[in-house]
Amino acid sequence: MLQPSESQKSQNSPRTISYAPLSVSNSPLEQATIGQSVVIKGEVTGAEALYIDGRIEGSISVPEHRVTIGRHGSIQANINARELVIMGKVSGNVECSDRLDIRGEGSLTGDVVTQRISVEDGALMKGSIQVRAAESKADNKAQQPKAMGAAAGAQA
Repeated sequence: MLQPSESQKSQNSPRTISYAPLSVSNSPLEQATIGQSVVIKGEVTGAEALYIDGRIEGSISVPEHRVTIGRHGSIQANINARELVIMGKVSGNVECSDRLDIRGEGSLTGDVVTQRISVEDGALMKGSIQVRAAESKADNKAQQPKAMGAAAGAQA
């Protein structure tokens, strides 16, 4: 049985207890897991990292986080994520805003659009790859003053 602490015994006023969930969304270890025996047919979306060791048919959209396909994962879906790590089998188009990593035991059949890609020895990749340049905020800021100056000069 739980007993109140000494500080709680000395308090004569009733204590307020908050049951609001704690926000730990900034925790790098937080991720949802889809286990080996789980089969999903449809659309999977989320706002946290996702580890998939089961089977998904449809689409996966986690644009701000990492998706990891485990060794037992079998995916027949288009995937949109910030980062994608493939250790299992993926059949579908992939769009990553940051990077794609296909590990030695992984396979991907589909077209890829990403900024960075890594394919280990032994991995299988079939499809097209489009590597796009990272958009730098510094580049955008450097271009804006020039455009404003040119517009100001044209008006004078």
